[in-house]
Amino acid sequence: MWLINGLFCKVLNLVPRHQLIVARILGHEYSWIATKTIGILEILMAIWIVSKINSGLCTLTQIVIIATMNTIEFILAPDLLLFGHINALVATCFILNQLF
Repeated sequence: MWLINGLFCKVLNLVPRHQLIVARILGHEYSWIATKTIGILEILMAIWIVSKINSGLCTLTQIVIIATMNTIEFILAPDLLLFGHINALVATCFILNQLF
């Protein structure tokens, strides 16, 4: 998930909706660089997961990031989300999967 969203959706901008979400939250002026930066950080998250270094901290970090990101998107950009408000349910399932 992190690699695909980071590389293809954000860094390569194959899914422009991601930059639109960032623009809605941070403003259009910074959306391009912010989207690329988020994409690179997501790629680094994928590398961290595969490395299995500090896996507990990695899991906690993923949960915090997903909960925070989805809460902000739920409030500020639900119309731009793939599944609208249902994205919150998808995020919750992902978080629960990380916990169990």
